[in-house]
Amino acid sequence: MTEELSVNDPMDYSGIKSWAAEWGGGVDYLNYVKAHGDLGMLVAFSRIFWPRFVEAEGCVLWDRAYEESNFQAWRKSLSGDVRKIEATLNQLRVWQIVDSDDVEEDRRAQAYFAECVAKTWGAALSAAFPRRSFDVRVIGSEDGPIVTFSSGPG
Repeated sequence: MTEELSVNDPMDYSGIKSWAAEWGGGVDYLNYVKAHGDLGMLVAFSRIFWPRFVEAEGCVLWDRAYEESNFQAWRKSLSGDVRKIEATLNQLRVWQIVDSDDVEEDRRAQAYFAECVAKTWGAALSAAFPRRSFDVRVIGSEDGPIVTFSSGPG
């Protein structure tokens, strides 16, 4: 898990903190969401945090990652190895859904977000497939964290 930095409290993130200071205090991260987001954003986030899954030839795949011809190409390339296919296709790259600066605070915020997604994906997978086990993890890359999952013990 990522180092518990100030990101554990959204009010310590500089973008939210400075916005609240402009208001003279008395506002918090929920007010920030109200001022900067909309219902569509919340609905989209709900699917990030609680995804749907597709089963294909023994694999459990994030519905957004599943496309038949791509799946078949990876299945062939990875010799049908379920875990490898799942780990390859089931990836959420944080930097692809949000812009951020290459500064420590943003790297930690991305890592914290990725850890939160991994926790909720684990819960969603357990709810959808109570008799299966999954390895849900955050892996680092030079571009930032990637959330992924595959079948099997963690």
